[in-house]
Amino acid sequence: MTAVITASEPSWIGPFTGLSPRCFGKLVTAVRRKMAAKLKRGRPWGLPLEDRTLLIAAYWRTNLTMRRIAPLFGISKSAADRIIDHLGPLLAMQPRERFRKGTVLIVNGTLVPTRDHTVAEQSKNYRYSTAHQVVTDADSHLVVVVGRPLPGNRHNSRGWEESGAKATVGNTMTIADGGYQGTGLVIPHRRRKGEELPAWKEEHNRSHKQFRARVEHALARMKGWKILRDCRLKGDGVHHAMLGIARLHNLALVG
Repeated sequence: MTAVITASEPSWIGPFTGLSPRCFGKLVTAVRRKMAAKLKRGRPWGLPLEDRTLLIAAYWRTNLTMRRIAPLFGISKSAADRIIDHLGPLLAMQPRERFRKGTVLIVNGTLVPTRDHTVAEQSKNYRYSTAHQVVTDADSHLVVVVGRPLPGNRHNSRGWEESGAKATVGNTMTIADGGYQGTGLVIPHRRRKGEELPAWKEEHNRSHKQFRARVEHALARMKGWKILRDCRLKGDGVHHAMLGIARLHNLALVG
């Protein structure tokens, strides 16, 4: 089969990865180094690493089936499936382990409709989903932590700890919405029934909401990748997709 899409043609890189060719080259170099550390003998891949990386980004971006995306790269359906299983985890973002003094983080949960019902549950939107905790840096807008996926019926207040996000963040100041009550995070002031909040609390809530919008913007950009609207990957595939898309999102921001 003749390939239609190839990384050797720079015009294909931007639409599928959101990266410049230079930034994409840095990503491929980083993946190559990681692969060298885990080098195993076996049959060589039919596609160069650049094209395999682009294939995964194109799959995440478009959510095409293997049967449809494989011919675009001139390979078989089974070969495309193996590439995604092998290379997807290597594109994953590594969570930040240390935070400088004075760092402020923002967390929010998001649902990813997932067809693998062994890792998903029916959520408030009545679809089988997985729940993900996403933490961003308030200053840089970069995603710094993505928690392990949990069943979609898990509330954010529980998911914060159970996903591992709380342990990763540690004592770093973290802002969240009212759904994280009882977690120790910085949440808006609550208004009791029949009472009005003082003006200073209303003002605090207003600025809190504007500040928290930064993580909403990050999630909106990540949801531009169609695989996060209907994920067909099984097992850890949805987690690897979230981590990989978070990494590409960060690379696009820093250039």
